[in-house]
Amino acid sequence: HLNEGHAALINAERLNHYINEKGLSFNQAKEVVKSSSLYTVHTPVPAGHDYFDEDLISRYMGSFANKLGISWQQFMDMGRENPGSNERFSMSVFALNTAQEANGVSLLHGKVSRKMFQPVWKGYFAKELHVGHVTNGVHLPTWASSTVKSIYNDNFADTFIKDQSNLDVWSKIHDVADEEIWKMRMVLKGRLIEYIRTEFKEGWLKNQADPRRLMTVVDGVDPNALIIAFERRFATYKRAHLLFSDLDRLARIVNNPDRPVQFIFTGKAHPADGGGQGLIKQIIEISRRPEFLGKIIFLENYDMRLAKRLISGVDVWLNTPTRPLEASGTSGMKAAMNGVLNLSVLDGWWYEGYREGAGWSLTDERVYQDQGFQDSLDASTIYSLIENEIAPLYFDQDENGCSHGWVKFVKKSLAEVAPVYTTKRMMDDYFSKFYNVLAKRAKVIAKNDFEKAKEIAAWKENMAETWDRFEVVEVNYDCGKENRPGGIGNVLCGEVVIDKKDMQGDLGVEFVVVKHDSVTNDVKLVNTYEFDLVKQEGSQLYFKIDDTLKNPGVHQYALRVFPKNEDLPHRMDFAYVRWIS
Repeated sequence: HLNEGHAALINAERLNHYINEKGLSFNQAKEVVKSSSLYTVHTPVPAGHDYFDEDLISRYMGSFANKLGISWQQFMDMGRENPGSNERFSMSVFALNTAQEANGVSLLHGKVSRKMFQPVWKGYFAKELHVGHVTNGVHLPTWASSTVKSIYNDNFADTFIKDQSNLDVWSKIHDVADEEIWKMRMVLKGRLIEYIRTEFKEGWLKNQADPRRLMTVVDGVDPNALIIAFERRFATYKRAHLLFSDLDRLARIVNNPDRPVQFIFTGKAHPADGGGQGLIKQIIEISRRPEFLGKIIFLENYDMRLAKRLISGVDVWLNTPTRPLEASGTSGMKAAMNGVLNLSVLDGWWYEGYREGAGWSLTDERVYQDQGFQDSLDASTIYSLIENEIAPLYFDQDENGCSHGWVKFVKKSLAEVAPVYTTKRMMDDYFSKFYNVLAKRAKVIAKNDFEKAKEIAAWKENMAETWDRFEVVEVNYDCGKENRPGGIGNVLCGEVVIDKKDMQGDLGVEFVVVKHDSVTNDVKLVNTYEFDLVKQEGSQLYFKIDDTLKNPGVHQYALRVFPKNEDLPHRMDFAYVRWIS
């Protein structure tokens, strides 16, 4: 399992093993390695994908091609979207070319990844690719606080930990008294505040010029306030600056005497990320202004201890990435299993995790192409949500200080969100979607001294050698139907004759129906319809189709010829294509 492209060269060494230890050819070894490999991509951000100049690859891997029995050009091409070009070597592309399966880390990220990787398989549209998804999850025993776990243990079945992805188990949280849930939340908030006061006082003394200002900050962390946290890596696409788009409006929110709101920021920027470091500096400077002192706090020296306190002790977890650059995100999952509510853009895991009445969301629809305008709109939406929904709900408390409306949100989040985003569920998905599939195929490929691997490799070698030699003899749409592709009506009909010459394998033919978007100039796949092979005479194949469009409308179409072999796991495994005009 290759997590990120960084790990891709594992498969280079595996190829070396099967070639030099098991006596397989390069193509045979590739079948074995691919059949037991999964590549997981964790980010759509270009900076997260390694590209290396050929000179650098040559310095460290120059002799490796000889070990594999291939040319240096062939080795480099395994890491290029366009083989034969002078592109840099992409670790992600190499991983894709040596792994049978691939996945993103959320439902939305799977879609984004298919679009990102489409150039690797140029004959196919993004939505046709085999790249799937498994949404990330977090380890409940590690990230759920002891206080929360005690409630789980008291109210859930004894088998809870082993069955932690079962929503029926978590539904029992609705039977817990509101006051008990509220008390749990207040205890965790109190622990966070005490931790901040004791752990950060010394650091603030060193960095704050005015002791009076320090005491304002220390004493200002208010257990009765609504506390909202932004805790994550300070990459610019995370948009930590969003909250500071309208400082006057923000000042009114944090200084409301009836509904006090406080914000805690923490995190680190990559040493080479000047933009991220600039954001941290900006937040610290704003937090020292008189109207924000003690109301907006930046906690330095971010580590796992602080993270565990924050994800359990704050009231709301804020996440504001630029769509669709958040692959998954996991901090919000950790917060959810502690009864903290999420306020996030519908991106990454929250795109599928959001439940009405269990948190708040900013739409996934982009209103403005100009990012500055979009940022302003999103900032205004956040302010409005805090002013009109979140703060009023939190401070609608009974005579004992319990907000039953807030607890209702917490219970729904615990019952419907938390169990879906555990490591247990994630691993169940990996096994059902990928591990079991790969294990089954790998066993078949390796059986009888790699008999199937050798068979498939020989088939691919023949198809590659003869691909350009097959001939399209006839394409006929005059098949006795009044309606046909390109005309009025919904009927698909046609006949195609192909002479495959000395090609040993089989071919398939299909209608590819597309729609052109005049606004974006994109060509979008509508559907595909495969022809039936009705007969074969010598090397000539006779195909016919008589079908009905599932999505009628004004469309364009083309015919696509592809290699066909039931032993292939999917089309991308051998993505040769020829278009018939």
